[in-house]
Amino acid sequence: MELGLFTMPLHPPGANFTETLKADLDQIVQLDALGYSEVWIGEHFTSEWENIPAPDLLIAQAIPLTEQIRLGTGVSCIPNHDPFVLAHRIAQLDHMAEGRFNWGVGTGSFPGDMQVFGYWGENPAIDNQSYTRAALDTILKLWSDPEPGVYESDGFRFVIPETETDVGLRAHVRPYQQPHPPIGVAGVSPRSSTLKMAAARGWMPMSINLVPPVLLKTHWDAIADGAQEAGRAPPCDEWRVAREIVVAESGAEARRLALEGVLARDFRDYFFRLLPKVGMLKLLKNDPDMADSDVTMEYMVDNVFIVGSVDEVAQRLNDLRGEIGPFGTLLAMGHDWEPYEAWHESMALLKNEVLPRVS
Repeated sequence: MELGLFTMPLHPPGANFTETLKADLDQIVQLDALGYSEVWIGEHFTSEWENIPAPDLLIAQAIPLTEQIRLGTGVSCIPNHDPFVLAHRIAQLDHMAEGRFNWGVGTGSFPGDMQVFGYWGENPAIDNQSYTRAALDTILKLWSDPEPGVYESDGFRFVIPETETDVGLRAHVRPYQQPHPPIGVAGVSPRSSTLKMAAARGWMPMSINLVPPVLLKTHWDAIADGAQEAGRAPPCDEWRVAREIVVAESGAEARRLALEGVLARDFRDYFFRLLPKVGMLKLLKNDPDMADSDVTMEYMVDNVFIVGSVDEVAQRLNDLRGEIGPFGTLLAMGHDWEPYEAWHESMALLKNEVLPRVS
């Protein structure tokens, strides 16, 4: 099993933007040195907590400072972008990374961003699902065999001019990796149709950090169904599962860090406030009949997060794989490393001592 990081990132409102960018970059550099295989960086325009609007720029900054870790957008929210421009930015970034790049894509789900770009509410200006499908098909076309002419769908329109070979005028930019960078798609809902589609198209399915194992199992069912319908083998090695993870020398210390530190702050002050607003608190429940008031940090630590000593976390991970099925990469979630030593130690213990004990 490989080990990576998924960072939204998470910083409290009022944090110094310059310093949080430095801190996020430093985490990537440190994880590269620890031997983590990949990192995914989120994209949000209107969230003070998830405060990076341009993950591609942070990736470009990280390329020369790292040696082996693969860098990915987590994700490029397709309805936030013009597909012609995005195709060129991502292709250029793939060249800058010399192929050390994964492209995460999604339909967008943050309420503020959806309002900005016109796909929020009962009668949105664009349908984010159909826009995403049409834009992705268009981008893949641009990367393979772009023909002169009009490209349009609901929400976008552009024209590729006729080729003029004498002056080198043509749509010419292709990615470094052929036919394109590995594409990752994140899903969250039970039996996610998004993850089913990803498996059918040969893309990397990614399950986010919020859902308990009982819902993760339905993700694998959807992934297996999508692969089977497309005549593909179930992509066990390609499945990414994100979890909140805290490892310490003792289980008691790990639990204290989870219940009293930045992880508790981020859930108490952000997720537990945001998710009810968008009707998503139910995703955290391992029993749909649970009262909302029962979704507490203690519940999350006991049922959703992976918290404990080296032996305890290794056992939890082995139990998780036994419950939901095999997956190829475990993605630890990113938070402020405060206190720095404790979070760096947690990431180091996870890589060096826990991972070798996972069957």
